[in-house]
Amino acid sequence: MKPIRYERRKYTTGNTPIERLDRLSEALGGPTISIKRDDLLGLTAGGNKTRKLEYLVADAIKQGANTLITCGAVQSNHCRLTLSAAVREGLACQLVLSEPETGYNPLASGNHLLFHLLGTEKIKVIPSDGDMLAAMEELAQALKQDGRKAYLIPVGGSNEVGSLGYMACAEEIEQQAWETGTPYDYVVTATGSGGTQAGLIAGFMARQSSTKVIGINVSRDRASQEAKVLELVRGTAEVVGLEGEILPSAVQCEDQYVGPGYAVPTDEMIEAVQLLARTEGILLDPVYTGKAMAGLIGMIREGRFAKEDHVLFLHTGGSPALYTAPHLFLPAKN
Repeated sequence: MKPIRYERRKYTTGNTPIERLDRLSEALGGPTISIKRDDLLGLTAGGNKTRKLEYLVADAIKQGANTLITCGAVQSNHCRLTLSAAVREGLACQLVLSEPETGYNPLASGNHLLFHLLGTEKIKVIPSDGDMLAAMEELAQALKQDGRKAYLIPVGGSNEVGSLGYMACAEEIEQQAWETGTPYDYVVTATGSGGTQAGLIAGFMARQSSTKVIGINVSRDRASQEAKVLELVRGTAEVVGLEGEILPSAVQCEDQYVGPGYAVPTDEMIEAVQLLARTEGILLDPVYTGKAMAGLIGMIREGRFAKEDHVLFLHTGGSPALYTAPHLFLPAKN
């Protein structure tokens, strides 16, 4: 494999910790569960997109951009972190947001509040079925006419450059496993735009690791998600010169825990968020990590893991979204 020689910004000091979840493991009676705390990554409120942005923003700066443009949902963690990276680098940032079915509330809390606190230059809201890429290109054209240069970042930061962040994370996990003498049989992660799962798969392949990556879908059906991730794994492998054929069997996604749709709460998600909070004092979010943990819990209860397995849950962050849905977790009134 060719060495990865991409320029990289550094937004986190040191590695994120891996913690044993002994009380959760005991409560579920299954394998030994640990958690990789990527919710503690740098930039505002942390989360997995920070790793992708270290490579994406470096590429933007190399190309001479002075404005980052990206897109996502109204409560997008990726938009929050892209904006935070722009602030750190002295760049402007514009956001394209997809209007939720309930309508756009300009006074929404959570990540949306942070967009304004961090000083986004512009927010463009489009219909939920609108073309985000076209909307971003329209903003970029307007900037070009003003003599500025934009750098467009896809939803979730999930392209070949962004995926390098989780190739690096796979190497970090392997190093931590070696230091503690605890190899991980499985890494379980939420999978949406696909860059996190694709980067991990490519990274473990580059290290010739036997660790398997299981994605828990937060949108889409299994076939669609696996095809999306596989395409990105292959693209990332080509960029870095990773040799060997990448078979479809390298990608495993589980779609039983999506529920009615993206960001739509499920009973299993609520149980998972409450269980981790009450056994380990760790906060998940209702959109990504809550459903991913629900998937891990469900697979344990189905007997999908052996008792002696070591499973690493990747905490991809997102806790600001908790505060947009207090009704899901507060006791019902009598």
